[in-house]
Amino acid sequence: MREESQSAPAVDESSVMMPEHAMAVQKLYESCRATFTRNAGSFPAQGLQRVRSILDSIKPSDVGLDENAPIQQNSRTNLLGRINGRRGKVSPAISYLHLYECNYFSMGIFCLPKSAVIPLHNHPGMTVMSKLLYGSMHVKAYDWVDHNDVSHPRLAKLVVDRTLTAPCESSILYPKSGGNMHVFTAITPCAVLDVLAPPYSAEDGRHCTYFRALPYASRTGRSLTEEQRKELSLHDLVWLEESRPPDDFVVTPAPYTGPTIIP
Repeated sequence: MREESQSAPAVDESSVMMPEHAMAVQKLYESCRATFTRNAGSFPAQGLQRVRSILDSIKPSDVGLDENAPIQQNSRTNLLGRINGRRGKVSPAISYLHLYECNYFSMGIFCLPKSAVIPLHNHPGMTVMSKLLYGSMHVKAYDWVDHNDVSHPRLAKLVVDRTLTAPCESSILYPKSGGNMHVFTAITPCAVLDVLAPPYSAEDGRHCTYFRALPYASRTGRSLTEEQRKELSLHDLVWLEESRPPDDFVVTPAPYTGPTIIP
């Protein structure tokens, strides 16, 4: 079960003395704290760029990872399955390394074995920055065509369809743009560091919802407006239908062995 989120401490601008190898993740934490706790719900572009700049500089060794060494999982418990009230089948699991979480933001790393998939899911009201630390991953992401539409299934447009190979720049998605609903597929063993602002919270209405994508031609939904027909390619349109994650989608907690974050 997820730990209860705690309020972030007041920002302390005093410098923290620590070994150079530990500074990257500490700087990331401090930049997130300054950006997300002072500007809840409306994040300044300069602050977001600062966080991304630090993310871009982070290497696997900065967070205690070695792509050639196996992740030591705590158990075979399905972390995501437990969050969704289910238990997945025992299969090669994705590992999750928890770095930090408060009411304003969270930091964590997903380590995926080859061919593992994090199914299509959303990030309601959230800004998410992701940094591929090592390996190759295919990302497919969608945004809603009409954010006021509440029909089921709901029409979405493809905005990202690409393969990332580390080292590469970090990516960012927003509540209504940038590919808020995405699916990750590991082409090789890979790891991705995620910063979520704010984190998922059932109490605050930020549920993680999973979807399956249906071809646009498979349904006779509402007609597109003339403006939408000019802006959108039918090839990029899909219907997203809420679904349960696959039974074999297993995310297992694993210990974070990188530098300790000092709040």
